[in-house]
Amino acid sequence: MTDFVIRKGTKSDIPDALNLIKELAEYERALDSVEVTEDQLLADGFGSAPVFEFLVALHKNQVIGLSLFYYRYSTWKGKGLYLEDLVVTKPYRGRNVGKKLLRETAKFAKKEACTGMYWQVLDWNTSAIEFYKSLGTKFDSEWINCKLDQKSLEQFK
Repeated sequence: MTDFVIRKGTKSDIPDALNLIKELAEYERALDSVEVTEDQLLADGFGSAPVFEFLVALHKNQVIGLSLFYYRYSTWKGKGLYLEDLVVTKPYRGRNVGKKLLRETAKFAKKEACTGMYWQVLDWNTSAIEFYKSLGTKFDSEWINCKLDQKSLEQFK
């Protein structure tokens, strides 16, 4: 499929972005974990100190894909780009939309002088793993992900 365009996300794309985030969460069997709202996405993406940016894929003016990312910083490497979510709505998967979104995100990272682009994939998501492998992605077997969720942060001493 070649009749789609990629562009930077705008405020008016936030409802569609949230729908894609929820579609991804449902696919990942975690829809109940989505707490973010349109208002929060608007504030965090377009407020006085934006913390993320995003690209959208459009087909006939309908949002069909999303790449949401932000900067991270490595004390060893410098500024990098962290890809939080790459999602294409189910009817458009397998049509190179994800590949084009990932390429445009990589172009953005290069333009911003990032030292690399980073993301995670669930170990059971074999279709995504194969997709990333086909693009030459390097997989890290050395590092373990750690987190403090909101409740843990509140209890942290």
